[in-house]
Amino acid sequence: MKPQGSNQSPHIVVLDRDPAILKYIHDILADRFRVSTCTEVAEFNLSLTRLPGPDLLLMDWHVTEDEFEENALGLLAKTRALNPLLPIIMLACSAELKEVVAATRMGAADVILKPFIKKEIDFSVDQCLKPFCKPVADEDVSEIPLDENTSFVRSSKRMREIESQCTLVARADIPVLILGESGTGKEVAAMLIHKMSARNQRSFLKVNCAAMPADLLESELFGYEQGAFTGAVKSKPGKFEICNNGTIFLDEIGEMPPALQAKLLQVLQDGSFSRLGSRSSVKVDVRVIAATNIDIKAAIAQKTFREDLYYRLNGFTVRMPPLRDRAEEIPILSQHFMRKVATKYGCDPLPISPALMRSLTAFSWPGNLRELENTIKRYLVLGDEQAIIEELSPAQKAGFLSTYPEEPGGSGNLKSLVRNLKGNAEALAIAQSLEGTGWNRKAAASDLQISYKALLYKIKQYNLTPPRKSPEFIAQRPSLNEASGA
Repeated sequence: MKPQGSNQSPHIVVLDRDPAILKYIHDILADRFRVSTCTEVAEFNLSLTRLPGPDLLLMDWHVTEDEFEENALGLLAKTRALNPLLPIIMLACSAELKEVVAATRMGAADVILKPFIKKEIDFSVDQCLKPFCKPVADEDVSEIPLDENTSFVRSSKRMREIESQCTLVARADIPVLILGESGTGKEVAAMLIHKMSARNQRSFLKVNCAAMPADLLESELFGYEQGAFTGAVKSKPGKFEICNNGTIFLDEIGEMPPALQAKLLQVLQDGSFSRLGSRSSVKVDVRVIAATNIDIKAAIAQKTFREDLYYRLNGFTVRMPPLRDRAEEIPILSQHFMRKVATKYGCDPLPISPALMRSLTAFSWPGNLRELENTIKRYLVLGDEQAIIEELSPAQKAGFLSTYPEEPGGSGNLKSLVRNLKGNAEALAIAQSLEGTGWNRKAAASDLQISYKALLYKIKQYNLTPPRKSPEFIAQRPSLNEASGA
């Protein structure tokens, strides 16, 4: 066994019984790294004792050490015990969930499933060897683009761990449960898992389980036949059928009615269900990613969430940390949201001064990423840095609601908000969105990127009501451009 390549490059050792696989991996990596290949465990073990030792190991999941009847997990454990800091990537044709979890707990950096794709091997190896590599200028990016409007931003150790978890579980085609407070980026994590999975060329559909009543949610998920209910003039497929071979993201799964939970459990068990009004069964192959901000264990204890559904969904759990626990990311996230919003509105981004950045970093962000993004959006629209700084200060927050007297008759909320703009930019943004959508609450919630339930809470919190429709009121009402000083 002879290492090949430059003596200055990192050294990778690959263990696999199949010479064809070894040649394929060697051809992918040899132009950048020294690569040693092994077909026997004894040869592999010997490579670990040589100095200088390897910088990375790629190990076949299905290899065994016959003399000791040791499987790959046993070999992984022994290797990690000898060198705890040495990164190891497992190579597998298939892997059971319990084995994937066991491997990650033992310290495996990644699990790559066969047939191998060059970009997956390159990505995984580069992640493991970052300390040794000199990346080109654009390689050390802090954002992973997911679509034209969304990126996964990771600049802290905690979020790099989340990225690694998402990348790992993406390759094991199992249900995933994402937990975290509202606004922590659970949907973004779901999109990342989909993008890194073998289903990435198929559909990714989101359904908000809290945004519609039970009967409507059932028809949305599972479809219906003609005549199933009043108004069902023709058959319609549900999201599960539309998303066949893709990924469905069930947001706020904790709000799903118990009757629907049983039907979802059946889909997870055997991939089959019936449309409303149908006696026949539909078979689909859909990966389910679910998310919630509720305390699942408490919901199970209170009998509002099925325990068997929880265990079926909980193939792998990703816990999204609140923004207050990763405050070091706020500067990068603020710049990211500024670029995103400026692009959306077709304007130049505004600079974020040190004073404003200190206020952003010091704030606790109970609304997490969503609240930070909305704050950056208000700053870009209003262009008033001092207003944002005052809004984020504790003293201003304490008197936040007291500055908003209700208009007589409840019809002049937008005027009231405009007069108190510096104290309540969030309420103004909500009122503007409601006005712009003609008080279509679902459309406004989508525009504001908050849940429908959260919008209803905000409407009640700020005492917002639709304006009167009389011609006199419409004539007197200021335009949104006037209201914002544009």
